[in-house]
Amino acid sequence: MRFLIAVIVLLCSLSSCSTPSGAKSEEVYEEEVSIDFDEIKKRGKLVVVTDYNSINYFIYKGTPMGYQLELLNAFCDNLDLELELIVDNDFENNLGDLRRGDVDLIAKNLTVTNDRSRLVTFTEPHAYARQVLIQRNDALIDKANSDSPFKETITNQLNLAGKTIYIPKGSAYKSRLNHLSDEIGDSINVVEIAHYEAEQLIGLVSEGEIDYTIADENVAKVNTNYYSNINIDMAISFPQKIAWAVRKSSPDLLSVLNNWILRFKETRRYRYIYKKYFINRRSSHIVDNSFNSFKGGSFSRFDDIIKNEVNDFDWDWRLVASLIYQESRFEPEIESWAGAKGLMQLMPATAERFKVDDVYSPGENIRGGVELLKWLDKRMAIRIQDPIERQKFVLASYNVGIGHVLDAMRLAEKYKKNPKLWTDNVDFYLLNKSNPKYFKDPIVQFGYCRGAEPYMYVKEIIERYEHYKNLVD
Repeated sequence: MRFLIAVIVLLCSLSSCSTPSGAKSEEVYEEEVSIDFDEIKKRGKLVVVTDYNSINYFIYKGTPMGYQLELLNAFCDNLDLELELIVDNDFENNLGDLRRGDVDLIAKNLTVTNDRSRLVTFTEPHAYARQVLIQRNDALIDKANSDSPFKETITNQLNLAGKTIYIPKGSAYKSRLNHLSDEIGDSINVVEIAHYEAEQLIGLVSEGEIDYTIADENVAKVNTNYYSNINIDMAISFPQKIAWAVRKSSPDLLSVLNNWILRFKETRRYRYIYKKYFINRRSSHIVDNSFNSFKGGSFSRFDDIIKNEVNDFDWDWRLVASLIYQESRFEPEIESWAGAKGLMQLMPATAERFKVDDVYSPGENIRGGVELLKWLDKRMAIRIQDPIERQKFVLASYNVGIGHVLDAMRLAEKYKKNPKLWTDNVDFYLLNKSNPKYFKDPIVQFGYCRGAEPYMYVKEIIERYEHYKNLVD
């Protein structure tokens, strides 16, 4: 029962979490680069760091979800920007990445503070929240258990004197607790834990591993859906601004973000997103589910089968999982209008070729689908040596057939593009293979193709795969 406490103490010693109350950070940051909106717009991509938890960013039954993800998608869609997400829960790391120009935006539930405002510029708030104490309900504590002695519920901030409160390293909670310690005229023991999110610490409170932590009230309310024995009634702050952060050298990006946030917060879509993640109790099953990347660490009940089938194939199992989601949404008995069946949507001829006797058997269907991927990969390997680049050609071939992909490669070569590169080269000619200019070209052997489907097929699988890599090892 106390093993996690020992781990936490070790983590504490490694992360310098014993900083005395009121001490100022002496972090020295490298000089900030100057990258602003014009450069971002030219590159066509916004690089954002966010955190991984059950509200901001996670995978549910194969689908990337989250409050921050949906806000960022809405922003990037509005400006026709590609979104590249990086996951890092350590705010100190985020600051370094931002100043170096590795990311353009820190998109988290960041509490706006004066200390942080010296390092970054905050956007208009996308939400407001008080900080609240997380403790166990005294009525639910086992008084007979010596490892969990009975404790009265704290209802007054004065009663925090001498208490030990665990918080995520780098959070704004430390500054607030230091001020509160001064206000009550007594010490509060603050322990910062590296690599732990507020929600993970809430879980430890519920399990009795630690007694107290702090969280933003909107996050705390969501977690009452999952932990029936926690108490979140005592606030330790007034409502505070929750915002994103940009470099001080990015005033144009800040202006674009602020204008968008002010407008977007007035829309029905924003109200829907906020209610979906912070208010709607019907959404609680999303997190309390084994096929949630944050809770269960898996995409589907077929993960082990997928991993086993790719053992002798040099593809990441998460890429195959993304393909299966695209094909069937992990529904093993689905059948398409064209007669494709099962998790990997095998056509009858394909199933027969790879000796799949029962297309609705998850194991057999996945084996057959992976065998087809291997066959396509082998065919493409004689043309494209880079295995990562080759994956896109194989995915397109899985969707539309290798003949149409070879046609697009021939067209790319004819029009002085690189036939061995997918993005902005071969993908353009596959996308446009419904245009008579291209499908009637004498070098085209397989004729007309509704190219938008395989084009989006590859794009969506790769995008989802990037999310899968972010969130599941």
